[in-house]
Amino acid sequence: MAQPPDITDTFVKEVDENLRRDRIRDFFKENSGWLVAGLIVFLAACGGIIWYQQHRQNRAEAEVEQIAQVYKDIGVGNTAKLPQQLDELSKSGSKAVRATALFTRAAYALQQNDTKTAIATYKTIGGDSSLPDAYRNAALIRETALEFDQLQPQQIVSRLEPLTKPGNPWFGSAGEMTALALIKQGKNQEAGQLFATIAKDKDVPQSARDRAVQIAGTLGVDASAALVAQAQ
Repeated sequence: MAQPPDITDTFVKEVDENLRRDRIRDFFKENSGWLVAGLIVFLAACGGIIWYQQHRQNRAEAEVEQIAQVYKDIGVGNTAKLPQQLDELSKSGSKAVRATALFTRAAYALQQNDTKTAIATYKTIGGDSSLPDAYRNAALIRETALEFDQLQPQQIVSRLEPLTKPGNPWFGSAGEMTALALIKQGKNQEAGQLFATIAKDKDVPQSARDRAVQIAGTLGVDASAALVAQAQ
């Protein structure tokens, strides 16, 4: 009697492979429209991203040129449209352009004796969490210096507390204003100690250190050791 054919593993694999190819072919036939549409959307999205990045780069470059032109105009006294130009640049998506425009706007306001606008501009910089701390801290120092006589001493101490630490880039300025606020509170010894600390900090500008030594002495705190250290 004849024996049934031997169905080998190879034959089974070939059949299975054919079935898979048929399923894939049928899937593409049935869903070709969706697949093409999806590919178009994907390519459009990629193209949009590339265009947007290029657009931002081109815009930033144009804004930098505008900033440069603003400084040229300031140099020759052509400032009639300066506030409007800077206000527009202060809306830039570039952090550097935005910060530069705002600081320039504040400086121009001070030149025009418009302290109110300068303070408001510094507040805007300080309150912009998207800007680096270096910009925000610089704005805080300048804002506080302008408002110093209108603020309560404790407001100054609390506001500048994060910057009133040895090693902080703004320790000299923040420390001086904090010490003066402490004097207003009658805390002369504490103020004197702070001035002495400023005098010892080699990262603080020399003029500020010399001034700190003198003021500390008037408050009964001997900071002369700092002068000796400077001479060595």
